[in-house]
Amino acid sequence: MAHDDAAPRHASFTSMVEGTAQDWKVISEEMKPFQRDLPNRILTHLKLLQGDYGGYSVDRFEHSLQTATRAHRDGRDEEYVVCALLHDIGDTLGSANHADVAAAILKPYVSEANHWMIENHGIFQGYYFFHYLGLDRDMRDRFRGHPHFEHCAQFCHLYDQSAFDPDYESLPLEVFEPMVHRVFAQVKTSIYRKPQTA
Repeated sequence: MAHDDAAPRHASFTSMVEGTAQDWKVISEEMKPFQRDLPNRILTHLKLLQGDYGGYSVDRFEHSLQTATRAHRDGRDEEYVVCALLHDIGDTLGSANHADVAAAILKPYVSEANHWMIENHGIFQGYYFFHYLGLDRDMRDRFRGHPHFEHCAQFCHLYDQSAFDPDYESLPLEVFEPMVHRVFAQVKTSIYRKPQTA
């Protein structure tokens, strides 16, 4: 019986202790198309922010586009712009820790500085409103002296906190889609990837 190349192949084990090198070869090969499609899944998930205003003057999707557009127009590199686009993608599933969710998605594909910026932008953004909620607006000061403190503070000041303008002309998502594909095409750090040797 001929093997149907379109049909997925499966490992033979029912528990990992029974796995073989051949099983993991099959799994590794089957993961490749799934990994290649990651940018499309991310973009689809980002669109879930459409129509979610949460009391703001623009929905969270427009806020994401506006943040990325401002960074792009300011000459930031592609990785930074993609981080700006996706910084609030965690809002749908992590309403109490959205920055952690976004940072986890981006971590394997971005620099340490950009990962730290996204991971901590929620606390840094709080500088602009925490005091109205009875919280400490200077909560970010616990990170003062950290090498990426200014990087994160600048992101929030220049792009994030100012991206709620309903009259701003954001670039459409289509402009950013190729950037997302390029950034997510190359894993930089992962426990599932062999370290590069010099």
